[in-house]
Amino acid sequence: MSSVAVTQTATLEPVRPTFRAIAMSVVPELRSADPNEWSEIEAEIERALADRPPAMRRQLVSFVRLLDWWSRLRYGRRLTKLDGFKRSELLELFERHRLPLLRRGMWGLRTLVFLGYYTRPDVAEFIGYRAHRDGWSARPEARRERPSATPQDVGIVYKRPPPLA
Repeated sequence: MSSVAVTQTATLEPVRPTFRAIAMSVVPELRSADPNEWSEIEAEIERALADRPPAMRRQLVSFVRLLDWWSRLRYGRRLTKLDGFKRSELLELFERHRLPLLRRGMWGLRTLVFLGYYTRPDVAEFIGYRAHRDGWSARPEARRERPSATPQDVGIVYKRPPPLA
């Protein structure tokens, strides 16, 4: 068993339903995600969190719990039981909160959700994301021979500045 699976249980397990509700508000396409897709997304997030200190992982769980409690105080319902509009309203409140710590927490959580969703190969292909570790040279159109252009070919003329007196 990989260390990701062990870490996944330790980090996201206590807040999984709330985390998924937040993720569905951040990326609406996740409303139709199946259990395998959720596993991929959460595993990718766990890989990103694996290099972080345990205290930071605990902060993530605490922040998700804080969002759930805030929902209970504001709307009288858990975050998982709110409709999409109220859930988004609550998350936007944290994105624009006057306390920088709460804003950073929300933006960090959003970033993790984006990381988990957009790094999946099927999503990257769907949106046309073709990044490769070899950079532009990995693209098929970049491998074709192209004549190299000089600065003069594209109209750039270098002039030396006049000498100082």
